[in-house]
Amino acid sequence: QVHIVESGGGLVQPGGSLRLSCAVSGISLNIYAMNWYRQAPGKQRELVASITSGGSTNYADSVKGRFTISRDNAKNTGSLQMNSLKPEDTAVYYCNVRRGGYDFWGQGTQVTVSS
Repeated sequence: QVHIVESGGGLVQPGGSLRLSCAVSGISLNIYAMNWYRQAPGKQRELVASITSGGSTNYADSVKGRFTISRDNAKNTGSLQMNSLKPEDTAVYYCNVRRGGYDFWGQGTQVTVSS
């Protein structure tokens, strides 16, 4: 059975930083792409950052230069380093791993950016 667990969310002031972690079990992460999505209240879920099994990364324009996605295949984990946070980054953040027709999601972690 596949389990994906996000951690590291919380309340942070504008300009601050958070590091989200994604722990994966039940599969070998090295053959999967990993993605971070977010969903703010009343808005659709959006893709924030992705990293392929080969390590290529891609970011939404809104987070480029501020967020960094990474993965550690040996530990079956991934992370999203978020710097210079803005109130508009407030959302539930979800870790997703995907390969072909296999698509697994975590339960999400709340990030709130507010003074």
